[in-house]
Amino acid sequence: MIMPEHFSSGKDAFRGSARLKPMETSNPETIWLPSASVAGSARSLESDRAIERRTRPVFVMGCHRSGTNLLYDTLLSAGGFAVYRGYLPVYKMLIPRFGSLTKLDNRKRMMAAWVRSKGFRRSALDAERLTLRVLNECRSGGDFIRIVMSEIALSQNVARWVVYDPDNLLYIPSIKADIPEALFIHMIRDGRDVALSLSKMGGFKPFIWAREAKGLLPTAVYWEWMVREGRQYGLRTPADYLEVRYEDLVSDPRATLEKLEEFLDHDLDYGHIQKENMGRLRESNSSFSGESIQQSPVNRWRNKLSNHEVDAIEKMVGEYLEELGYPLSSPGTARTSGLREKFTRAFYFNLLNAKLWLKTRTPAGRLANLETLELSDSVEPTGAE
Repeated sequence: MIMPEHFSSGKDAFRGSARLKPMETSNPETIWLPSASVAGSARSLESDRAIERRTRPVFVMGCHRSGTNLLYDTLLSAGGFAVYRGYLPVYKMLIPRFGSLTKLDNRKRMMAAWVRSKGFRRSALDAERLTLRVLNECRSGGDFIRIVMSEIALSQNVARWVVYDPDNLLYIPSIKADIPEALFIHMIRDGRDVALSLSKMGGFKPFIWAREAKGLLPTAVYWEWMVREGRQYGLRTPADYLEVRYEDLVSDPRATLEKLEEFLDHDLDYGHIQKENMGRLRESNSSFSGESIQQSPVNRWRNKLSNHEVDAIEKMVGEYLEELGYPLSSPGTARTSGLREKFTRAFYFNLLNAKLWLKTRTPAGRLANLETLELSDSVEPTGAE
């Protein structure tokens, strides 16, 4: 985890955040001014493209327990992004439950529920104003996200917003179709550490009738499935998709921030981030935070997993770990997949694909559980949480 003591003294002055200015907009055509020469036109267009990228929305995503929260709070600490601590599960939950947002009745039912959610309460927005905008302007999941986040950004006088939701990894095509200017940051972490952490948190529960989470091996397969899905979608638009390794962000934050700064065209001043120190930069959400002796979150699996457990995980997902550049610790002969590993992988890959298809392509999505929205009985004052 990036902790305050890992940061430098911040000698470089903060270069300023992207604040709203009258000339700034995400639509380049609204500010382009024809010049007297071809060269002048080219310079204007180039300048306009720069303005466009530095105001484009950002989506932080990745398999759960991969450091997405850490990256999100790093970006918020840099400044220039709207600060929002809520939950916008549009593609995962709201559209499957309420149906296409092209229909007014569906938008009405969705908003009647969402204005009672914890996510809305944390937005500090006016329920009546937001509902009116959604009913009049929203026709897709992307429209809903854009309306909510632009309202939050406007209230905070910033020009840009970033959305945090690990599961958006599975909905990159839908997001890109609805918000063509979206930029995606995919956090990737060693699958052995993800399996260890997620298993300890009891996070992978593929069967709705089973309350107990699955063990290390199914969780490792879930990690591979999530990362594969996100990469195959993201790499279709490489100019708008960036992979960031959790290990790099923790071990070499300066170099990682430089790469992010170039991709986002956004000031990510190391010293300023250290000073602001928001969220998970200040307080870890590690599944091992209660232990008396804190160890580095990088390669924690080396100390927490037995040799037998490591061998079993590497038999299951070792090929993909190596494809991503994570070296294996087991001897070559010990990590060869057998029939059991092949069957387990095939079973969970097919199960996860089927569940995603049923939720997003069939009426089964109407059964989407809204429990995680933490709905209140009535519309409560915003900013109460």
